[in-house]
Amino acid sequence: MRIIDTHCHAGLNWFEPIELLIHQMNLNSVEKAVLIQHGVPQSGSYDHTYLFECIERFPGRFSVVVIVDLTQPDALDTLERYAEQGAAGIRLNPSQRSQGDDPLAIWRKADELGLVVSSMGGVDDTSSDEFRQLVAQFPSLPIVIEHMAGGGEGAAFPANGSGPEPPYDKFRKALELAQHPNTYLKVHGIGELIRRPQALPTRYDGDFFGPVPPLVELAREAFGAKRMMWGSDYPPVSQREGYRNALQGLMNHPAFDSQEEREWVMGKTAQSVFNLE
Repeated sequence: MRIIDTHCHAGLNWFEPIELLIHQMNLNSVEKAVLIQHGVPQSGSYDHTYLFECIERFPGRFSVVVIVDLTQPDALDTLERYAEQGAAGIRLNPSQRSQGDDPLAIWRKADELGLVVSSMGGVDDTSSDEFRQLVAQFPSLPIVIEHMAGGGEGAAFPANGSGPEPPYDKFRKALELAQHPNTYLKVHGIGELIRRPQALPTRYDGDFFGPVPPLVELAREAFGAKRMMWGSDYPPVSQREGYRNALQGLMNHPAFDSQEEREWVMGKTAQSVFNLE
């Protein structure tokens, strides 16, 4: 099985250098990874020198998703320059807009350049009518919705730590984005969906957390395995269940009932969307 990690962070000013990610990838037979620039698009790291150096140092191993400071008048030119350097996509919030006469200029530019949009946001953003209308305007723009469309947010957990509560109305509404065939869903580790138990079992398996909310099952029903992809969220995942467990937890999740489905979720979807040949 070809395994591609679609959501990793690396850097010198924040998180870890690329060598630590490569170590995790090698330990777990992960062939390629997508480096997502860290920080929210409104206030993140706008210097991508290090990430592009990673592409050059390790040919064929990584793709890069950039973020752009939309407060700058040359934001569209900056994105075009990043695309020429080899960027595969741009990270945008569902509510993020360009300044000036055309609020959707940055979205149009990404579409024009053939980039992927990796969209981060809470479930309030992803379930909004405004975002659904935006997605409908760009039928040829691949939009990959991060972090289970916000369904796995820590903020979604109630104070008692029992996990998201049914009937998951906002999450279900966010999943209606699957009606647009250009949308895809990133699924991270199970540790992002529910808090760790107070007493840890000796082995990490399907019963590790106890009852887990059926968010992956709902996502599978809406998007299908061919439009879902695994992303570790390394290194933050190290504060949850860890890289290996995040990988194994999704690969062996009962929502996927065939080897073919697992192959799509763990690599084939990402290969097609991010053009990772």
